Amino acid sequence: MAYLLQVDFKMEGPFGDEMAEAFSDLAESINEEKGFIWKIWTENPDTKEAGGIYLFETKETAEKYIDMHSKRLAGFGITDVNANIFAINSKLTEITNGPVQ
Repeated sequence: MAYLLQVDFKMEGPFGDEMAEAFSDLAESINEEKGFIWKIWTENPDTKEAGGIYLFETKETAEKYIDMHSKRLAGFGITDVNANIFAINSKLTEITNGPVQ
């Protein structure tokens, strides 16, 4: 069963194209995380929030990623990280064309 990880936090920027350029190496490194399947990057410059929606193979790999990512964000001065893990109902998600494997 796949698990969805939702992460968000306050961030001053960058956003948009500047964010894509600044974090492209980070995006590449996320591809190497154990159990990682995909990520949708989220941002809201109006409220100065960023984060992402991730899909992991197991709950354990999602939990390990949260631990590692929270420490990495703390290195950027971001300490108030909201993270939630959800099991996915594959049957209903398939009906609504959700991108899970």
